[in-house]
Amino acid sequence: MLSEVRAKITRWFVKSIGRLKLSEQQVLIILSVVVGVGGGFGAMIFRWLIGFFHTLFFDYGTLLFSQITSHPEFLIPLIPMAGGLLVAPITYRLAKEARGHGVPEVMLAVALRGGIIRPLVALAKSIASSICIGSGGSAGREGPIVQIGSALGSTVGQIFKMSGERVKILVGCGAAAGISATFNAPIAGVLFALEIILGDFTMHAFSPVILSSVIATVISRAFVGNYPAFTVPRYDLVSVWEMPMYIGLGLLAGVFSVLFIKVLYKSEDVFETWRINNYLKPAFGGLMLGGLGIFFPQLFGVGYEAISSALHEETVVWVLFFLIFMKIIATSLTLGSGGSGGIFAPSLFIGAMLGGFFGNLVHLAFPEVTATPGAYALVGMSAVVAGTTHAPITAMLIIFEMTGDYRIILPLMLSSVLSTLLSHKFSRESIYTMKLVRRGINLKAGKDISILGSVFVREVMNTQWESISHSMPLGKLLPFVESSKENIFPVVDYKGDLEGTISFQDIRNLITKRSLDDLVIVKDVVSSNPLTLFPDETLISALQKFGLQDVEALPVVERHNPKKLIGVLKRGDVISYYNRKLIEKTSKG
Repeated sequence: MLSEVRAKITRWFVKSIGRLKLSEQQVLIILSVVVGVGGGFGAMIFRWLIGFFHTLFFDYGTLLFSQITSHPEFLIPLIPMAGGLLVAPITYRLAKEARGHGVPEVMLAVALRGGIIRPLVALAKSIASSICIGSGGSAGREGPIVQIGSALGSTVGQIFKMSGERVKILVGCGAAAGISATFNAPIAGVLFALEIILGDFTMHAFSPVILSSVIATVISRAFVGNYPAFTVPRYDLVSVWEMPMYIGLGLLAGVFSVLFIKVLYKSEDVFETWRINNYLKPAFGGLMLGGLGIFFPQLFGVGYEAISSALHEETVVWVLFFLIFMKIIATSLTLGSGGSGGIFAPSLFIGAMLGGFFGNLVHLAFPEVTATPGAYALVGMSAVVAGTTHAPITAMLIIFEMTGDYRIILPLMLSSVLSTLLSHKFSRESIYTMKLVRRGINLKAGKDISILGSVFVREVMNTQWESISHSMPLGKLLPFVESSKENIFPVVDYKGDLEGTISFQDIRNLITKRSLDDLVIVKDVVSSNPLTLFPDETLISALQKFGLQDVEALPVVERHNPKKLIGVLKRGDVISYYNRKLIEKTSKG
Protein backbone atom coordinates (compact mmCIF):
# COMPACT_ATOMS: atom_id res chain seq x y z
CA MET A 1 0.00 0.00 0.00
CA LEU A 2 2.76 2.40 0.98
CA SER A 3 4.74 1.59 -2.17
CA GLU A 4 1.68 2.33 -4.33
CA VAL A 5 1.20 5.73 -2.69
CA ARG A 6 4.89 6.53 -3.14
CA ALA A 7 4.72 5.50 -6.81
CA LYS A 8 1.66 7.72 -7.42
CA ILE A 9 3.36 10.71 -5.78
CA THR A 10 6.48 10.12 -7.85
CA ARG A 11 4.50 9.92 -11.12
CA TRP A 12 2.61 13.10 -10.25
CA PHE A 13 5.85 14.93 -9.48
CA VAL A 14 7.50 13.71 -12.70
CA LYS A 15 4.51 14.83 -14.77
CA SER A 16 4.42 18.23 -13.02
CA ILE A 17 8.08 18.81 -13.83
CA GLY A 18 7.47 17.69 -17.42
CA ARG A 19 4.65 20.23 -17.92
CA LEU A 20 7.02 23.08 -17.04
CA LYS A 21 9.17 22.20 -20.08
CA LEU A 22 12.38 22.91 -18.24
CA SER A 23 15.84 22.19 -19.59
CA GLU A 24 17.83 19.29 -18.13
CA GLN A 25 20.08 21.71 -16.24
CA GLN A 26 17.07 23.46 -14.70
CA VAL A 27 15.60 20.10 -13.68
CA LEU A 28 18.98 19.22 -12.15
CA ILE A 29 18.90 22.38 -10.04
CA ILE A 30 15.40 21.55 -8.77
CA LEU A 31 16.42 17.98 -7.99
CA SER A 32 19.53 19.18 -6.15
CA VAL A 33 17.20 21.05 -3.78
CA VAL A 34 15.16 17.86 -3.32
CA VAL A 35 18.34 15.91 -2.56
CA GLY A 36 19.45 18.63 -0.14
CA VAL A 37 16.17 18.35 1.77
CA GLY A 38 16.41 14.56 1.83
CA GLY A 39 20.06 14.63 2.86
CA GLY A 40 19.35 17.09 5.67
CA PHE A 41 16.49 15.06 7.13
CA GLY A 42 18.40 11.83 6.51
CA ALA A 43 21.34 13.11 8.58
CA MET A 44 19.03 14.07 11.44
CA ILE A 45 17.28 10.69 11.39
CA PHE A 46 20.64 8.92 11.31
CA ARG A 47 21.92 10.88 14.31
CA TRP A 48 18.70 10.04 16.16
CA LEU A 49 19.13 6.35 15.34
CA ILE A 50 22.68 6.34 16.74
CA GLY A 51 21.41 7.95 19.96
CA PHE A 52 18.53 5.49 20.17
CA PHE A 53 20.75 2.42 19.84
CA HIS A 54 23.35 3.88 22.22
CA THR A 55 20.65 4.28 24.87
CA LEU A 56 19.32 0.80 24.16
CA PHE A 57 22.71 -0.92 24.35
CA PHE A 58 24.60 1.02 26.98
CA ASP A 59 21.96 2.48 29.30
CA TYR A 60 19.68 -0.54 29.40
CA GLY A 61 22.55 -2.99 28.88
CA THR A 62 24.61 -1.77 31.83
CA LEU A 63 21.46 -1.65 33.95
CA LEU A 64 20.87 -5.32 33.14
CA PHE A 65 24.51 -6.19 33.87
CA SER A 66 24.37 -4.44 37.25
CA GLN A 67 21.53 -6.73 38.25
CA ILE A 68 23.56 -9.80 37.29
CA THR A 69 26.92 -8.96 38.88
CA SER A 70 28.55 -6.44 41.18
CA HIS A 71 31.23 -5.83 38.52
CA PRO A 72 29.17 -4.99 35.42
CA GLU A 73 32.14 -3.31 33.70
CA PHE A 74 33.58 -6.75 32.89
CA LEU A 75 30.48 -7.56 30.85
CA ILE A 76 30.82 -4.42 28.72
CA PRO A 77 32.52 -6.36 25.84
CA LEU A 78 29.21 -8.18 25.32
CA ILE A 79 27.62 -4.93 24.11
CA PRO A 80 29.71 -4.38 20.94
CA MET A 81 29.63 -8.15 20.41
CA ALA A 82 25.82 -8.05 20.38
CA GLY A 83 25.95 -5.12 17.99
CA GLY A 84 28.21 -7.13 15.70
CA LEU A 85 25.77 -10.04 15.68
CA LEU A 86 22.96 -7.71 14.57
CA VAL A 87 25.05 -5.92 11.94
CA ALA A 88 26.47 -9.06 10.28
CA PRO A 89 23.31 -10.18 8.40
CA ILE A 90 23.02 -6.69 6.91
CA THR A 91 26.63 -6.22 5.81
CA TYR A 92 27.26 -9.81 4.69
CA ARG A 93 23.85 -10.68 3.25
CA LEU A 94 21.38 -7.86 2.68
CA ALA A 95 23.70 -5.16 1.27
CA LYS A 96 27.43 -5.84 1.09
CA GLU A 97 27.97 -2.18 0.13
CA ALA A 98 27.06 -1.27 3.71
CA ARG A 99 30.17 -3.00 5.06
CA GLY A 100 33.13 -0.80 6.00
CA HIS A 101 33.33 2.94 5.66
CA GLY A 102 31.10 3.43 2.62
CA VAL A 103 32.83 6.24 0.72
CA PRO A 104 34.77 3.90 -1.63
CA GLU A 105 31.47 2.34 -2.72
CA VAL A 106 30.18 5.77 -3.69
CA MET A 107 33.39 6.54 -5.59
CA LEU A 108 33.05 3.22 -7.40
CA ALA A 109 29.47 3.96 -8.39
CA VAL A 110 30.50 7.34 -9.80
CA ALA A 111 33.49 5.95 -11.72
CA LEU A 112 32.07 2.73 -13.14
CA ARG A 113 28.31 2.63 -12.79
CA GLY A 114 27.14 6.02 -13.95
CA GLY A 115 26.30 6.99 -10.38
CA ILE A 116 23.82 4.11 -9.96
CA ILE A 117 23.41 3.07 -6.31
CA ARG A 118 20.70 0.70 -5.12
CA PRO A 119 18.04 2.46 -3.02
CA LEU A 120 18.29 -0.42 -0.55
CA VAL A 121 21.81 0.73 0.35
CA ALA A 122 20.51 3.88 2.09
CA LEU A 123 18.24 1.86 4.39
CA ALA A 124 20.81 -0.87 5.04
CA LYS A 125 23.62 1.58 5.76
CA SER A 126 21.42 3.63 8.11
CA ILE A 127 20.48 0.64 10.23
CA ALA A 128 23.83 -1.17 10.14
CA SER A 129 25.94 1.89 10.98
CA SER A 130 23.60 3.20 13.68
CA ILE A 131 23.63 -0.23 15.38
CA CYS A 132 27.41 -0.54 15.01
CA ILE A 133 28.20 2.94 16.35
CA GLY A 134 25.42 2.88 18.94
CA SER A 135 26.72 -0.39 20.38
CA GLY A 136 30.19 1.09 20.78
CA GLY A 137 31.77 0.34 17.40
CA SER A 138 34.86 2.49 16.88
CA ALA A 139 33.74 4.29 13.72
CA GLY A 140 32.47 7.64 12.51
CA ARG A 141 29.17 8.75 11.11
CA GLU A 142 30.44 10.69 8.07
CA GLY A 143 31.00 7.62 5.85
CA PRO A 144 27.49 6.26 6.42
CA ILE A 145 25.80 9.62 5.89
CA VAL A 146 27.78 10.16 2.68
CA GLN A 147 26.61 6.79 1.41
CA ILE A 148 23.05 7.42 2.56
CA GLY A 149 22.90 10.85 0.93
CA SER A 150 24.55 9.59 -2.24
CA ALA A 151 22.10 6.70 -2.51
CA LEU A 152 19.27 9.21 -2.16
CA GLY A 153 20.74 11.42 -4.89
CA SER A 154 21.23 8.42 -7.18
CA THR A 155 17.66 7.24 -6.60
CA VAL A 156 16.24 10.69 -7.43
CA GLY A 157 18.31 10.81 -10.62
CA GLN A 158 17.11 7.36 -11.65
CA ILE A 159 13.46 8.20 -11.01
CA PHE A 160 13.69 11.20 -13.32
CA LYS A 161 15.74 9.26 -15.88
CA MET A 162 18.60 11.74 -15.84
CA SER A 163 21.73 11.12 -17.92
CA GLY A 164 24.71 9.36 -16.36
CA GLU A 165 26.60 12.61 -15.85
CA ARG A 166 23.60 14.23 -14.14
CA VAL A 167 23.08 11.22 -11.87
CA LYS A 168 26.72 11.47 -10.80
CA ILE A 169 26.22 15.12 -9.90
CA LEU A 170 23.16 14.23 -7.83
CA VAL A 171 25.27 11.60 -6.05
CA GLY A 172 27.73 14.39 -5.23
CA CYS A 173 24.82 16.54 -4.05
CA GLY A 174 23.78 13.79 -1.64
CA ALA A 175 27.32 13.41 -0.31
CA ALA A 176 27.67 17.16 0.23
CA ALA A 177 24.28 17.34 1.94
CA GLY A 178 25.21 14.53 4.32
CA ILE A 179 28.56 16.02 5.33
CA SER A 180 27.12 19.52 5.68
CA ALA A 181 24.20 18.45 7.86
CA THR A 182 26.25 16.08 9.99
CA PHE A 183 29.09 18.45 10.84
CA ASN A 184 27.39 21.84 10.29
CA ALA A 185 30.07 22.43 7.66
CA PRO A 186 28.50 23.54 4.35
CA ILE A 187 31.75 24.63 2.65
CA ALA A 188 33.60 21.45 3.61
CA GLY A 189 30.62 19.40 2.41
CA VAL A 190 30.90 20.96 -1.03
CA LEU A 191 34.67 20.46 -1.18
CA PHE A 192 34.36 16.84 0.01
CA ALA A 193 31.89 16.03 -2.77
CA LEU A 194 33.92 17.76 -5.48
CA GLU A 195 37.42 16.76 -4.32
CA ILE A 196 36.82 13.15 -3.24
CA ILE A 197 33.57 11.88 -4.74
CA LEU A 198 33.32 13.55 -8.16
CA GLY A 199 36.86 14.78 -8.87
CA ASP A 200 35.14 17.57 -10.79
CA PHE A 201 35.32 21.30 -10.00
CA THR A 202 33.49 22.57 -13.10
CA MET A 203 30.59 25.00 -12.75
CA HIS A 204 27.93 22.55 -13.97
CA ALA A 205 28.73 20.34 -10.96
CA PHE A 206 29.55 23.17 -8.54
CA SER A 207 26.17 24.93 -8.50
CA PRO A 208 23.88 21.94 -7.71
CA VAL A 209 26.28 20.65 -5.04
CA ILE A 210 26.32 24.06 -3.33
CA LEU A 211 22.51 24.22 -3.33
CA SER A 212 22.20 20.78 -1.74
CA SER A 213 24.81 21.65 0.87
CA VAL A 214 23.09 24.91 1.82
CA ILE A 215 19.61 23.34 2.06
CA ALA A 216 20.88 20.44 4.19
CA THR A 217 22.73 22.79 6.53
CA VAL A 218 19.64 24.95 7.01
CA ILE A 219 17.63 21.86 7.97
CA SER A 220 20.36 20.67 10.32
CA ARG A 221 20.58 24.02 12.07
CA ALA A 222 16.80 24.10 12.46
CA PHE A 223 17.00 20.89 14.52
CA VAL A 224 20.30 21.13 16.42
CA GLY A 225 21.17 24.82 16.23
CA ASN A 226 24.04 26.70 14.64
CA TYR A 227 26.88 25.49 16.83
CA PRO A 228 30.31 24.18 15.89
CA ALA A 229 30.93 20.49 16.56
CA PHE A 230 33.75 21.39 18.97
CA THR A 231 34.05 24.41 21.23
CA VAL A 232 37.76 25.18 21.55
CA PRO A 233 39.68 27.68 23.68
CA ARG A 234 41.44 30.59 22.03
CA TYR A 235 44.56 29.38 20.23
CA ASP A 236 47.11 31.56 18.45
CA LEU A 237 50.47 31.19 16.80
CA VAL A 238 52.67 32.28 19.71
CA SER A 239 55.94 32.78 17.82
CA VAL A 240 57.45 32.31 14.39
CA TRP A 241 59.85 29.87 16.09
CA GLU A 242 56.86 27.63 16.64
CA MET A 243 56.53 26.82 12.92
CA PRO A 244 59.26 24.13 12.99
CA MET A 245 57.22 22.40 15.71
CA TYR A 246 54.19 22.29 13.41
CA ILE A 247 56.38 20.99 10.60
CA GLY A 248 57.38 18.13 12.90
CA LEU A 249 53.73 17.50 13.79
CA GLY A 250 52.78 17.41 10.10
CA LEU A 251 55.46 14.82 9.37
CA LEU A 252 54.41 12.72 12.37
CA ALA A 253 50.79 12.93 11.23
CA GLY A 254 51.82 11.66 7.79
CA VAL A 255 53.53 8.63 9.38
CA PHE A 256 50.54 7.79 11.57
CA SER A 257 48.16 8.29 8.64
CA VAL A 258 50.02 5.62 6.69
CA LEU A 259 50.07 3.39 9.77
CA PHE A 260 46.30 3.75 10.12
CA ILE A 261 45.73 2.86 6.45
CA LYS A 262 48.03 -0.17 6.60
CA VAL A 263 46.63 -1.55 9.87
CA LEU A 264 43.01 -1.08 8.76
CA TYR A 265 43.42 -3.07 5.57
CA LYS A 266 45.68 -5.64 7.22
CA SER A 267 42.84 -6.20 9.66
CA GLU A 268 40.47 -6.84 6.75
CA ASP A 269 42.90 -9.41 5.37
CA VAL A 270 43.22 -11.16 8.74
CA PHE A 271 39.47 -11.43 9.25
CA GLU A 272 39.08 -12.58 5.65
CA THR A 273 41.36 -15.56 6.33
CA TRP A 274 39.41 -16.64 9.42
CA ARG A 275 37.59 -19.87 8.62
CA ILE A 276 34.47 -19.14 10.61
CA ASN A 277 30.98 -18.13 9.58
CA ASN A 278 30.99 -14.55 8.24
CA TYR A 279 28.08 -13.70 10.51
CA LEU A 280 30.31 -14.27 13.55
CA LYS A 281 33.23 -12.08 12.44
CA PRO A 282 31.73 -8.68 13.46
CA ALA A 283 30.81 -10.24 16.81
CA PHE A 284 34.40 -11.33 17.43
CA GLY A 285 35.63 -7.90 16.34
CA GLY A 286 33.18 -6.30 18.77
CA LEU A 287 34.24 -8.62 21.58
CA MET A 288 37.92 -7.71 21.13
CA LEU A 289 37.02 -4.03 20.92
CA GLY A 290 35.04 -4.36 24.12
CA GLY A 291 38.08 -5.85 25.85
CA LEU A 292 40.08 -2.74 24.97
CA GLY A 293 37.14 -0.56 25.99
CA ILE A 294 37.26 -1.86 29.57
CA PHE A 295 40.55 -0.02 30.02
CA PHE A 296 39.99 2.77 27.46
CA PRO A 297 36.25 3.56 27.25
CA GLN A 298 37.15 6.55 25.05
CA LEU A 299 37.44 4.07 22.16
CA PHE A 300 33.70 3.43 21.98
CA GLY A 301 31.62 5.23 19.36
CA VAL A 302 32.67 8.35 17.46
CA GLY A 303 34.83 9.57 20.36
CA TYR A 304 33.91 13.27 20.26
CA GLU A 305 34.04 13.54 24.06
CA ALA A 306 37.65 12.30 24.09
CA ILE A 307 38.56 14.71 21.29
CA SER A 308 37.03 17.60 23.21
CA SER A 309 39.03 16.58 26.31
CA ALA A 310 42.25 16.65 24.28
CA LEU A 311 41.39 20.08 22.88
CA HIS A 312 40.76 21.40 26.38
CA GLU A 313 43.91 19.72 27.75
CA GLU A 314 41.97 17.55 30.17
CA THR A 315 43.64 14.24 29.28
CA VAL A 316 46.80 12.87 30.91
CA VAL A 317 49.83 12.74 28.59
CA TRP A 318 50.41 8.99 28.79
CA VAL A 319 46.74 8.34 28.05
CA LEU A 320 47.00 10.52 24.93
CA PHE A 321 49.97 8.44 23.78
CA PHE A 322 48.27 5.07 24.26
CA LEU A 323 45.00 6.25 22.71
CA ILE A 324 46.78 6.96 19.41
CA PHE A 325 47.54 3.28 18.95
CA MET A 326 44.45 1.96 20.68
CA LYS A 327 42.15 3.91 18.35
CA ILE A 328 43.93 2.58 15.27
CA ILE A 329 43.49 -0.97 16.57
CA ALA A 330 39.89 -0.38 17.72
CA THR A 331 38.74 1.05 14.38
CA SER A 332 40.54 -1.70 12.48
CA LEU A 333 38.76 -4.33 14.59
CA THR A 334 35.38 -2.71 14.02
CA LEU A 335 35.61 -2.16 10.26
CA GLY A 336 37.97 -5.00 9.40
CA SER A 337 35.62 -7.57 10.91
CA GLY A 338 32.70 -6.37 8.81
CA GLY A 339 31.25 -3.56 10.90
CA SER A 340 29.77 -0.43 9.36
CA GLY A 341 30.89 3.15 9.94
CA GLY A 342 33.20 5.92 8.74
CA ILE A 343 36.90 6.62 9.19
CA PHE A 344 36.67 10.40 9.44
CA ALA A 345 35.90 10.57 13.17
CA PRO A 346 38.62 8.01 14.00
CA SER A 347 41.07 10.12 11.96
CA LEU A 348 40.06 13.19 13.98
CA PHE A 349 40.50 11.18 17.18
CA ILE A 350 43.97 9.91 16.24
CA GLY A 351 45.02 13.42 15.16
CA ALA A 352 43.78 15.01 18.38
CA MET A 353 45.62 12.47 20.55
CA LEU A 354 48.80 12.71 18.47
CA GLY A 355 48.71 16.51 18.44
CA GLY A 356 47.93 16.70 22.17
CA PHE A 357 50.79 14.35 23.05
CA PHE A 358 53.25 16.15 20.75
CA GLY A 359 52.07 19.52 22.06
CA ASN A 360 52.72 18.48 25.64
CA LEU A 361 56.29 17.52 24.75
CA VAL A 362 57.18 20.70 22.83
CA HIS A 363 55.44 22.96 25.35
CA LEU A 364 57.37 21.33 28.15
CA ALA A 365 60.63 21.82 26.25
CA PHE A 366 59.94 25.34 24.91
CA PRO A 367 57.19 26.94 27.04
CA GLU A 368 58.01 30.52 26.03
CA VAL A 369 57.66 30.10 22.26
CA THR A 370 54.95 27.43 21.91
CA ALA A 371 51.19 27.38 22.31
CA THR A 372 49.47 25.11 24.80
CA PRO A 373 48.97 21.42 23.85
CA GLY A 374 45.35 22.01 22.79
CA ALA A 375 46.50 24.03 19.79
CA TYR A 376 48.58 21.11 18.60
CA ALA A 377 45.63 18.76 19.13
CA LEU A 378 43.55 20.97 16.83
CA VAL A 379 46.23 21.07 14.13
CA GLY A 380 46.82 17.32 14.50
CA MET A 381 43.16 16.63 13.72
CA SER A 382 43.42 18.32 10.34
CA ALA A 383 46.83 16.83 9.58
CA VAL A 384 45.78 13.21 10.13
CA VAL A 385 42.52 13.65 8.21
CA ALA A 386 44.51 15.16 5.33
CA GLY A 387 47.04 12.33 5.49
CA THR A 388 44.48 9.53 5.43
CA THR A 389 42.16 11.01 2.80
CA HIS A 390 44.82 12.79 0.66
CA ALA A 391 42.38 15.70 0.59
CA PRO A 392 44.09 18.59 2.44
CA ILE A 393 41.65 21.28 1.29
CA THR A 394 38.66 19.39 2.65
CA ALA A 395 40.53 18.58 5.88
CA MET A 396 41.48 22.20 6.55
CA LEU A 397 38.03 23.56 5.81
CA ILE A 398 36.14 20.97 7.80
CA ILE A 399 38.29 21.55 10.90
CA PHE A 400 37.79 25.29 10.51
CA GLU A 401 34.02 24.88 10.25
CA MET A 402 33.79 22.26 13.01
CA THR A 403 35.64 24.52 15.46
CA GLY A 404 34.89 28.02 14.16
CA ASP A 405 38.53 28.89 14.91
CA TYR A 406 40.47 30.64 12.14
CA ARG A 407 43.30 32.04 14.25
CA ILE A 408 45.55 29.01 13.93
CA ILE A 409 44.94 28.47 10.20
CA LEU A 410 48.60 28.97 9.11
CA PRO A 411 50.13 26.09 11.10
CA LEU A 412 47.04 24.03 10.31
CA MET A 413 47.63 24.53 6.57
CA LEU A 414 51.34 23.78 6.86
CA SER A 415 50.91 20.57 8.85
CA SER A 416 48.06 19.32 6.67
CA VAL A 417 49.99 19.74 3.42
CA LEU A 418 53.15 18.13 4.83
CA SER A 419 51.13 15.22 6.20
CA THR A 420 49.49 14.69 2.80
CA LEU A 421 52.81 14.81 0.95
CA LEU A 422 54.51 12.35 3.29
CA SER A 423 51.51 10.03 3.37
CA HIS A 424 51.34 10.04 -0.43
CA LYS A 425 55.06 9.29 -0.56
CA PHE A 426 54.66 6.05 1.41
CA SER A 427 51.12 5.17 0.36
CA ARG A 428 50.08 6.42 -3.07
CA GLU A 429 46.49 5.50 -2.28
CA SER A 430 44.28 7.23 0.25
CA ILE A 431 42.28 5.32 2.83
CA TYR A 432 39.35 5.54 0.39
CA THR A 433 41.04 4.57 -2.89
CA MET A 434 43.08 1.79 -1.26
CA LYS A 435 39.93 -0.29 -0.89
CA LEU A 436 39.25 0.02 -4.62
CA VAL A 437 42.84 -0.60 -5.69
CA ARG A 438 42.72 -3.88 -3.77
CA ARG A 439 39.87 -4.82 -6.12
CA GLY A 440 41.87 -3.83 -9.20
CA ILE A 441 40.19 -0.43 -9.61
CA ASN A 442 42.51 2.58 -9.78
CA LEU A 443 40.65 5.88 -9.65
CA LYS A 444 41.95 9.29 -10.61
CA ALA A 445 39.66 12.32 -10.87
CA GLY A 446 36.63 10.04 -10.75
CA LYS A 447 37.85 7.66 -13.50
CA ASP A 448 39.16 4.12 -13.35
CA ILE A 449 42.60 4.55 -14.89
CA SER A 450 43.45 0.89 -14.28
CA ILE A 451 41.55 0.25 -17.51
CA LEU A 452 44.38 2.03 -19.36
CA GLY A 453 47.23 0.68 -17.25
CA SER A 454 47.87 -2.42 -19.38
CA VAL A 455 47.24 -0.87 -22.80
CA PHE A 456 50.13 0.48 -24.85
CA VAL A 457 50.27 3.45 -27.18
CA ARG A 458 50.96 1.21 -30.21
CA GLU A 459 47.54 -0.44 -29.78
CA VAL A 460 45.60 2.81 -30.14
CA MET A 461 47.84 5.13 -32.19
CA ASN A 462 47.00 6.13 -35.74
CA THR A 463 49.56 5.00 -38.30
CA GLN A 464 47.90 7.02 -41.07
CA TRP A 465 48.75 10.64 -40.37
CA GLU A 466 49.15 13.91 -42.20
CA SER A 467 52.68 15.26 -41.95
CA ILE A 468 54.12 18.51 -43.27
CA SER A 469 57.49 19.08 -44.92
CA HIS A 470 59.72 21.55 -43.10
CA SER A 471 60.29 23.38 -46.39
CA MET A 472 56.61 24.05 -47.16
CA PRO A 473 56.05 27.81 -47.62
CA LEU A 474 53.43 29.67 -45.63
CA GLY A 475 51.36 30.26 -48.77
CA LYS A 476 50.79 26.50 -49.12
CA LEU A 477 50.63 25.77 -45.41
CA LEU A 478 47.54 27.88 -44.74
CA PRO A 479 45.34 26.19 -47.38
CA PHE A 480 46.64 22.79 -46.24
CA VAL A 481 45.66 23.43 -42.62
CA GLU A 482 42.33 24.90 -43.65
CA SER A 483 41.37 21.84 -45.68
CA SER A 484 42.48 19.34 -43.03
CA LYS A 485 40.33 17.95 -40.24
CA GLU A 486 43.29 17.90 -37.87
CA ASN A 487 44.59 20.76 -35.75
CA ILE A 488 48.13 19.58 -35.06
CA PHE A 489 50.65 18.14 -37.54
CA PRO A 490 54.07 16.49 -37.28
CA VAL A 491 56.78 18.28 -39.28
CA VAL A 492 59.42 16.15 -41.02
CA ASP A 493 62.61 16.93 -42.94
CA TYR A 494 63.56 15.62 -46.35
CA LYS A 495 64.63 12.27 -44.77
CA GLY A 496 61.25 11.85 -43.09
CA ASP A 497 62.72 12.44 -39.62
CA LEU A 498 60.64 14.32 -37.07
CA GLU A 499 61.63 17.94 -36.57
CA GLY A 500 58.74 19.10 -34.48
CA THR A 501 55.01 19.81 -34.57
CA ILE A 502 52.91 22.67 -35.80
CA SER A 503 49.36 23.61 -34.89
CA PHE A 504 46.86 26.25 -35.79
CA GLN A 505 47.88 28.13 -32.65
CA ASP A 506 51.43 28.42 -33.99
CA ILE A 507 50.40 30.13 -37.22
CA ARG A 508 47.29 32.11 -36.32
CA ASN A 509 49.30 35.34 -35.99
CA LEU A 510 50.52 34.87 -39.57
CA ILE A 511 47.12 34.41 -41.19
CA THR A 512 46.65 38.09 -42.02
CA LYS A 513 50.27 38.65 -43.08
CA ARG A 514 49.93 37.41 -46.65
CA SER A 515 53.07 39.28 -47.70
CA LEU A 516 55.03 36.53 -45.95
CA ASP A 517 53.51 33.69 -48.01
CA ASP A 518 56.72 33.08 -49.97
CA LEU A 519 59.21 34.33 -47.37
CA VAL A 520 58.26 32.14 -44.38
CA ILE A 521 58.51 28.35 -44.42
CA VAL A 522 57.31 25.79 -41.91
CA LYS A 523 60.77 25.39 -40.41
CA ASP A 524 60.64 29.03 -39.28
CA VAL A 525 57.56 28.52 -37.09
CA VAL A 526 57.77 24.86 -36.10
CA SER A 527 57.78 23.93 -32.41
CA SER A 528 61.09 22.11 -32.10
CA ASN A 529 61.84 19.46 -29.43
CA PRO A 530 58.17 18.40 -29.20
CA LEU A 531 56.79 16.17 -26.49
CA THR A 532 56.68 12.66 -27.95
CA LEU A 533 55.38 9.22 -27.07
CA PHE A 534 56.95 5.81 -27.40
CA PRO A 535 54.92 2.84 -28.68
CA ASP A 536 55.61 0.80 -25.52
CA GLU A 537 54.30 3.51 -23.15
CA THR A 538 50.96 2.92 -21.42
CA LEU A 539 47.94 5.07 -22.14
CA ILE A 540 48.11 6.36 -18.55
CA SER A 541 51.56 7.79 -19.30
CA ALA A 542 50.22 9.23 -22.55
CA LEU A 543 47.36 11.00 -20.76
CA GLN A 544 49.83 12.57 -18.34
CA LYS A 545 51.84 13.95 -21.27
CA PHE A 546 48.70 15.28 -22.92
CA GLY A 547 48.00 17.15 -19.72
CA LEU A 548 51.50 18.67 -19.59
CA GLN A 549 51.00 20.68 -22.78
CA ASP A 550 47.20 20.51 -23.12
CA VAL A 551 47.41 19.27 -26.72
CA GLU A 552 45.01 17.08 -28.67
CA ALA A 553 47.61 14.87 -30.40
CA LEU A 554 51.22 13.79 -29.90
CA PRO A 555 53.68 12.16 -32.31
CA VAL A 556 54.81 8.60 -31.61
CA VAL A 557 58.48 7.79 -32.29
CA GLU A 558 60.73 4.77 -31.98
CA ARG A 559 62.41 4.50 -28.58
CA HIS A 560 65.86 3.75 -30.03
CA ASN A 561 65.49 6.47 -32.68
CA PRO A 562 63.50 9.45 -31.33
CA LYS A 563 63.54 11.10 -34.77
CA LYS A 564 61.76 8.19 -36.47
CA LEU A 565 58.04 9.07 -36.70
CA ILE A 566 55.84 5.95 -36.66
CA GLY A 567 52.41 7.32 -35.75
CA VAL A 568 50.23 9.86 -33.99
CA LEU A 569 48.11 9.38 -30.86
CA LYS A 570 45.04 11.57 -30.38
CA ARG A 571 43.60 12.38 -26.98
CA GLY A 572 40.12 11.72 -28.34
CA ASP A 573 41.12 8.19 -29.37
CA VAL A 574 42.32 7.47 -25.83
CA ILE A 575 39.04 8.73 -24.35
CA SER A 576 37.00 6.70 -26.84
CA TYR A 577 39.00 3.58 -26.03
CA TYR A 578 38.48 4.20 -22.30
CA ASN A 579 34.72 4.59 -22.74
CA ARG A 580 34.46 1.35 -24.75
CA LYS A 581 36.42 -0.63 -22.18
CA LEU A 582 34.45 0.95 -19.34
CA ILE A 583 31.17 -0.18 -20.91
CA GLU A 584 32.58 -3.69 -21.35
CA LYS A 585 33.83 -3.80 -17.76
CA THR A 586 30.56 -2.48 -16.37
CA SER A 587 28.43 -4.93 -18.37
CA LYS A 588 30.59 -7.86 -17.23
CA GLY A 589 30.31 -6.63 -13.63
